Amino acid sequence: MLARTFITTITTLFGSVSLLIFGGIVIRDFALALTIGFIVGSYSSIFIASPILKVLHKGKVPDLTPKEHLF
Repeated sequence: MLARTFITTITTLFGSVSLLIFGGIVIRDFALALTIGFIVGSYSSIFIASPILKVLHKGKVPDLTPKEHLF
């Protein structure tokens, strides 16, 4: 489950860091805020939300796979 978080974070960081490096003067402040937001958001998803989910489910990790097909 965390693999999707890592892949999404790295992919979006490539875009925001490239805007930060190669962007013009106007876009750099936006790219900096975007990059900081991605870093803080991924930290929150990995190190804060995951343990809370485990505590809420009393140590058992819930099975998040779909049980049956919709169609």
